[in-house]
Amino acid sequence: MKTSLMTAAAVLTLSTGSAFAAAHAAENPMVGGAEMLPSMTIVENASNADNLTTLVAAVAAAGLVDTLSGPGPFTVFAPTNDAFAKLNQDQVAELLKPENQAALAQILTCHVVAANADSATILGMIADDGGMHAVETVGGCTLMAKQDGDTITLTDERGQVVTVTQADVFQSNGVVHVIDTVILPAE
Repeated sequence: MKTSLMTAAAVLTLSTGSAFAAAHAAENPMVGGAEMLPSMTIVENASNADNLTTLVAAVAAAGLVDTLSGPGPFTVFAPTNDAFAKLNQDQVAELLKPENQAALAQILTCHVVAANADSATILGMIADDGGMHAVETVGGCTLMAKQDGDTITLTDERGQVVTVTQADVFQSNGVVHVIDTVILPAE
């Protein structure tokens, strides 16, 4: 179960306005060798990124494609393939099976937060809370957001420190922050 939880803890969402995304369209970076178009949804853009293929497969296996293709707004903390590679690959494969869809979806929704937060907003909440901000997820998890120099980190319920390696990739239905580690809920 521990590794199963690790595998799917791929997506954390926070709300952000599409007007903000449109205002930052010219600044949108490349992700995984693909141009991230602010006119496309999170799922459409992630599907084009070579470094997010495991995340895309997990979202599809969990039945969350329609949700993350919806109007949002969402912010997704998206682990790369390298982040997933840190996990036991047999357990990743097991979680992606149809019979484990509910468990996978529960883990992924543990990374969904109803809030309006791009990186500047997150950093503001961290500063307002004295250096650490609790992020309550839709799935019932609590992540601790901190600032480490110019970087945002999240500590999951297992004590893992997850680093945002690429922030503010704006989409038509939100924003993606690429992360280096799969976020895990408590065991």
